[in-house]
Amino acid sequence: MMFHKMVRPTLAAAAALAVSLGFTACSRDYVAAYVYAPSNTTGSISAYGVDYQSGVLTQINGSPFPSQLTNPVTLVTHPNNKFLYLIGGTQNAEVEEFAIGTDGKLYGSNTYNITGTYPTAAAVDTTGKFLYVTYQYQKAYTPVSTGPGGLTIFPINSDGSLGTAVNMNLGMYPAAVAVSAITCAPNAALGSTNPACTGTYGSGHQNVFVYVVDQGDQTVVAFTQNVATGALTVAGSSTCAATTPSTCTGYAAGVTPSAIGVDPTGRFVYVTDKTSNEVIGYSSALTSNGALTPLTSSPYTTGSYPVGLTIDPRGDYLYTANYNGGSVSGFSINSSNGSLGTIASTSGFTTKTGPTCVTIEPALGIYLYTSNYLDGSISGGQLSANTGQLSGVVDSPFPTSTQPVCIASVANGSHASSLVNP
Repeated sequence: MMFHKMVRPTLAAAAALAVSLGFTACSRDYVAAYVYAPSNTTGSISAYGVDYQSGVLTQINGSPFPSQLTNPVTLVTHPNNKFLYLIGGTQNAEVEEFAIGTDGKLYGSNTYNITGTYPTAAAVDTTGKFLYVTYQYQKAYTPVSTGPGGLTIFPINSDGSLGTAVNMNLGMYPAAVAVSAITCAPNAALGSTNPACTGTYGSGHQNVFVYVVDQGDQTVVAFTQNVATGALTVAGSSTCAATTPSTCTGYAAGVTPSAIGVDPTGRFVYVTDKTSNEVIGYSSALTSNGALTPLTSSPYTTGSYPVGLTIDPRGDYLYTANYNGGSVSGFSINSSNGSLGTIASTSGFTTKTGPTCVTIEPALGIYLYTSNYLDGSISGGQLSANTGQLSGVVDSPFPTSTQPVCIASVANGSHASSLVNP
């Protein structure tokens, strides 16, 4: 695994630079990243700058920023750190596009209809070309007359706007979605319609895997992506039938699978089971058919009701947000086999009540934040790059709008994001 080194000036050097250039402590050069948390009740998005020395959050002038959506459920950011997509609505399910200014401010633009109702989750692929949004019900079904859900696929244009949506019917209650980085394997049967791999990616064809949690079916459904169109084809032993109602089969994922993540190399997939209080780990057969195989040491115990999951940008650590437990569980990731080891301590970091999502800012990759739904706040922690242990950020928690339903972060344009080459 190769890492791109990031240069972080010493505090003394930074102070000297500030004096020589006339910067103040609130100068943009001291902002490593930006953090965003939408309110489920007001629809507005609270926005913060991350102090690179301390991780302290400072609310951006003009925050919270209004949106056109009701009942937001999640948000995702573009890998170029310039765009944010808010997902919300119930029967009128939509995506709202925001441009992120150089000062972290949000500028709302277009809204786009999702092809189903009651959206649940979203993911942008690592190239920034496609947005995937899962929804609970196809148009023919409702909470009263229940049935299967699906996936809306949006192409993303260079200006951040979304193209014409394509629908894909899935199984019961698609609840989460994740997209792998580009991987390469010499097997011509996999991704053979995609461009050939070059440079550090290796030989073969480019492969991107998309994983959807069908919560109602207690499975993870695996797909390969056409990197030109974003279209998906079932992978491994997963199946999807265009019947009425539509059905999909996949890989067993516990009792109530809730959140999903893929490590930066694309080799390992992790799913939280919020009923069993566990993380289930899988290895992905990148060199054959993309099948998922449960890790031999899986599952791994978390706190109570894990509903959120994130992996640090270097692929070393995994953290879950435990809603009922009011806590974060931390694990180290074995780079050889994907197994999880419990981090010695996260006791130095505490959340408030009802943490829903957890994010690690991608600029330095050391500051972690949770959206605390019941408390109306954000908790901040700093992780040790050597051990993964968490300590609290000064002045945490930070107030936000009521019921922050999720949280996301982007790197400030003056700071490079952490990167991992598969």
